[in-house]
Amino acid sequence: MTAFTGLTWDHPRGRDALEAAAATFSRTGPDRLHWDVQPLEGFESSPIEQLAASYDLLVLDHPHLGDALAADCLVPLDELFPADELAAWADGAVGPSAQSYLLDGRPWALPLDAATQVAARRADLVPDSPVHWEDALRLARGGLVAPSLAGPHAFLSLCSIAVSLGAEPGATDADAFLPPDVGAEALGILAALAAAAPAGTAEQNPIGLLERMTSADDLGYVPLIYGYVPYSVPGRSRRVAFGAPPAAQRVGSTIGGTGIAVSRRAEPTPALLDHLRWLLSPEAQAGFLPAHRGQPSARSAWLDPVVDAEAGGFYSDTLATIERSWVRPRFAGYIPFQSAASAIVRDGVLGGSSAAEALRRLDSAHRSARAGSAPVPSAGRTA
Repeated sequence: MTAFTGLTWDHPRGRDALEAAAATFSRTGPDRLHWDVQPLEGFESSPIEQLAASYDLLVLDHPHLGDALAADCLVPLDELFPADELAAWADGAVGPSAQSYLLDGRPWALPLDAATQVAARRADLVPDSPVHWEDALRLARGGLVAPSLAGPHAFLSLCSIAVSLGAEPGATDADAFLPPDVGAEALGILAALAAAAPAGTAEQNPIGLLERMTSADDLGYVPLIYGYVPYSVPGRSRRVAFGAPPAAQRVGSTIGGTGIAVSRRAEPTPALLDHLRWLLSPEAQAGFLPAHRGQPSARSAWLDPVVDAEAGGFYSDTLATIERSWVRPRFAGYIPFQSAASAIVRDGVLGGSSAAEALRRLDSAHRSARAGSAPVPSAGRTA
């Protein structure tokens, strides 16, 4: 008997299905699997090489891959699974979910869970979802609107607004992280959204904002926030509806979601690999995961009318957004840059520094981060 330990993140969407599946795996098979959890902030920013030294399986976010490859702490999955299986999972994943875990031409994580930034709305407080950024800014003057600014999310919101304005953040052939005119406009939108936001929202991560939306009546709309299907299910007294964010030239959104990676310390058995296969199977993706408050990555599950109805239309209402979402760079050192960049953006939005100064500092931080890393091209955004 081999005992394995995995690390996921502490939210029903991140832990419930994995823990339930691991209980069955441990009870019925030759091996054992236990999942530890870490807070969302750890999932977003903890050094991947430190986690890989302690765990066999890691539920991770794709921007960690540059640091993981630099530390050589993950097993490339083409050493564990046949090429046809990997191709089928990649082809069947919604949006760029699987593409985001490809680096240096190799897959490093299995696309377990798919999510991107979408708009969250309390339909009883905000009957009509803003279509354009001008609509969102008008709505914000009423005080029921907040942007997502805590942790890395100020920076991720800025990137998504910039994508909607037609920019490609961090294009490797450009000196500036964002074109100055686009960056100034995107910062202005964030600042206007924050100016009349309910007190305390700037410090709340996406889970905190969604909990607030479902426990009080002072927040009715967040224009860019990672979608969490448990808040959308019918029957909640304060249900959140998710849909497309406001658009400019197009809808802009930065993909998130999670993948399962295997660390170098692990010695995976056939039973463990079969368990990972099952988690990506149509049965699990459209049945077991949704039944345990999970959020599948398989497009077939997103298109399943039963899965969608039980989620209150979450999947059909956000499918077009995730299919066109933008993938962040994955160079070594990106995670510290993302944290520093978000602090710069918050200072530009909340701290009183000018847009020009914030953009200058953002450009400088990006150049320094890229200079300290072997260049790894961004996967870009999908059409």
